[in-house]
Amino acid sequence: MFCQNHDISWRLQGERVTPKRLAGMMLKLQAIGCHNINWVTPEHVVPQILEALPLAVDGGLRLPLVYNTSAYDSPESLALMDGVVDVYMPDFKLWSSERARRYLAKRDYAEVARSSVREMHRQVGDLVLGADGMARRGLIVRHLVMPGLLEETEAILRFVADELGPDTYVNVMAQYYPAGRTGEFPEIDRHLYRSEFECALALADELGLRRLDVRSRSALARLAA
Repeated sequence: MFCQNHDISWRLQGERVTPKRLAGMMLKLQAIGCHNINWVTPEHVVPQILEALPLAVDGGLRLPLVYNTSAYDSPESLALMDGVVDVYMPDFKLWSSERARRYLAKRDYAEVARSSVREMHRQVGDLVLGADGMARRGLIVRHLVMPGLLEETEAILRFVADELGPDTYVNVMAQYYPAGRTGEFPEIDRHLYRSEFECALALADELGLRRLDVRSRSALARLAA
């Protein structure tokens, strides 16, 4: 409903590729200096990824594999990726079933997201960085703070602190802006206030989350009072 990439994510774009070509695309990304292979919302193509990966590895692929997702993933897909994914990067959006129904049209979103994030953490553990500061393995939990929904933020951050632990790497994001169909929901059809994001960061500190992405705090400078 409020996807920041609504202009491209809701269009039918793309092309069919064979496993061999997909493997070649991964190798090309490695050749031009990319730091990882980042699969965005990939649940529906997990079998195709798994078919192409052995070809890419045989061809010399050595980059970390990133599973970049909304956290609304099936346990079957995550089970298939166990031992394959290096870095899981879920975006845990909302906590309450009623708001998930209203804004995501998925009443069970939070329940599924909690289960998914737990499983991701079980598979890869806390984030490990290389000597170059790049993510090598582990979990990065992202949360987009939304206007007027700080109780959702508090519940999600509390879940992370209590169930995953204070060493979980968390990116609290401030880049929300009205997009997609937010005009249908007046209460979120505005930009985030600086005071709201300050509260979100204070909550993370109060809950003892020690590994907050540096971009989370630097985002304050870009927000209007």
